[in-house]
Order: sequence, then structure tokens, then C-alpha cells
Amino acid sequence: MSASAPSVPKTQTAVVFEEQNGPLYVRNNHPVVQQKDLKPGEALVRVLYSGVCHTDLHAHKGDWPAAPKLPLVGGHEGAGEVVAIADSTTTELKIGDKVGIKWLATSCLNCEVCREGQEATCAHAQTSGYSVDGSFQQYAVSYVNHLTPIPDGLDLIQAAPILCAGVTVWKALKQSNTKPGDYVLIAGAGGGLGHLAIQYAAAMSLRVIAVDTGADKKKLCASYGAETFLDFKEPGNFIDRVKAVTGGLGPHAAIMASSGGGAYQQALEYLRPHGTLVAVGLPPDTFIQASVFWTVFKALRIVGSYVGNRQDAIEALDFAARGKVKAEVVVEPLANLESVYHRMEAGQISGRIVLEL
Repeated sequence: MSASAPSVPKTQTAVVFEEQNGPLYVRNNHPVVQQKDLKPGEALVRVLYSGVCHTDLHAHKGDWPAAPKLPLVGGHEGAGEVVAIADSTTTELKIGDKVGIKWLATSCLNCEVCREGQEATCAHAQTSGYSVDGSFQQYAVSYVNHLTPIPDGLDLIQAAPILCAGVTVWKALKQSNTKPGDYVLIAGAGGGLGHLAIQYAAAMSLRVIAVDTGADKKKLCASYGAETFLDFKEPGNFIDRVKAVTGGLGPHAAIMASSGGGAYQQALEYLRPHGTLVAVGLPPDTFIQASVFWTVFKALRIVGSYVGNRQDAIEALDFAARGKVKAEVVVEPLANLESVYHRMEAGQISGRIVLEL
């Protein structure tokens, strides 16, 4: 299949960095890959909006064990439309289709983990805004097998945060071993992941205990369906406070959506027997300290949840399209990315920042 929009420019605006924690360059003459240069299986997406995730900040700082490629265009919550498709590509996508670029850019789709629907852990996976250039550019190359169709009627501004934050917490909740009426604690509940996790959990009829700090985040969490808000900075034994709002036993599951390592420290102590700790947030240099005796004696589960697969993404967007989930979004220009990173590090962002390209 060969298809291309006639108006693809030769250059574009993009944010690029060339070294870890180095300057973020806003370049207005960044080259655009042309249709004739696309490889089979690739498509060119006109990115209109891109969410900003803590992972983007980690990619820039280089504080994860696996280093990103350099130079790099970050971003992996890109919402836009297909403007070109490579020759010799078989796909149901068409020029003009609204699609999303996710963290998982591509995988082999042939290995055991891919066949089991766990393509994020494919040994050959490539990741947007990390191992390949991402969505902080107006025209991004992506892969037709992993682009996610955006439902008709869903605003692209709202779709962007769902493509990472939404699908990540939706998958985490699916792995939490909970049922309607169960308690789920969400750490980092007022952040980009957390405020969406509250809404997905409420849509699943779970009883949400939101953990964060500050009056603004308390108000935000309540507005999205949290039954209880616990400010982790308030005095008192935190474990006792958690158990007090769950009938003395603790929650059935805890979703660690926080970017800070402190959230992990006491989670295994406040879970009820047969409870599940779902590790989602990726603070650097953080370890889960688990007592083998109590983990066995209470039959606790520790689960790592790493984004979601292609079907998880479709399901996550469907919640948003039906009005069950809505991101708290502030739209800013692409040139504000460095400022967004500073505010993100300082914990000054509630909800999600979406950049307009």
C-alpha cells in the first residue's frame, strides 16, 4: 500500500536534546521524513497534541538503568492523524485517520510474549521517545501495527493522556485482583497517572482511597470519585490511618502511581491478607523491601505492571469516549516543555500537561 498526503513539509518544529540532562533545543528546521523514505510497516503521523509524562523527564535526565538513544526527540502520548504510509505496507489505516502514538512503538509480534498479548516485554520492542524519536515533534514516524485508532468523537486533547497514563493505570487495575466493592489505594492520586486511576477504579465500582498531599489534590481526587483522601504529610501513623478507613484490614490492592519512592515503603504493611501491590511508578534507585515471612503468611502479591498491550489501549480509550474517564488537562505550547519538566520535578502539576504542536 502506498499513500501520502500532498502537503507534508520538509521541515518542522521539534524539541531535541543531544546529551543527558542537556539543553532542550526547540528547532524549527528539524527534518521531516518523507513518504518515499518510510520503511514498510511505517506511517507518518501529524502530531497535533502530546501529553507529557514522567518517563519523558527520566529520558531527558538519563536516570534509568537503560539509556535512551541520543540525540532524542522525546514524547509518547501523541495524538494526531496519519498523513503518509510506506510503500508495501498492509494496514487498515487510511490517510486522515486519527491515531495515537504510545510508549510501545513496535514489537516483533511473533515471539512467545507477543503471542500472549504481552508485547511491551518483547525483547525486540522499541519505545517512543526513548529508543526511537517520539511525539514532541509535528511529524513523527511510527509503526502501523502499534498505532492506536482514536474513537470518533473523542477530543484529541483528551485522547493524548490516555495513550500512556490511561492505558497504564487501566492495565494496573486489571492486574490488581480486585472485584466491585473492594478497596483500592492509589498512591500519587492527584498526579497524571493517579487522577485517571481514580476514574477507572470508580468505573469498576471499586472503593478508592486516594493518597497525595495538599488541598488542591484533595479536591481534585474527590471530584473524580475518590471515597477517601489521605494526606501522607499529615501527622499520625500512616499504616493505622489506612487501616482505619478500610474496616481495620487494609485495602485489597494498592496501585503505586507515584513518581516518588516513598510510596513503596509501607505498602506491604497496610495491605490486607491476599492483597496485591501493583508497582507502576518508576522512581529511580527505589527498592521494594518485603518481609518473606509476612509476604507468605499474609499471602500477598507483588505485581509489576508495565503499560498495556494494543487491546488495553483500545479499552482505555473507550472509557474516555463514553465519558467515564476525563483527564484533568492544561494545554501549553511545545516550547514550554522545559518549564513543564521543572514543574514536574517540583511536584507542582496536578493532572496532565498536554502540549499543542
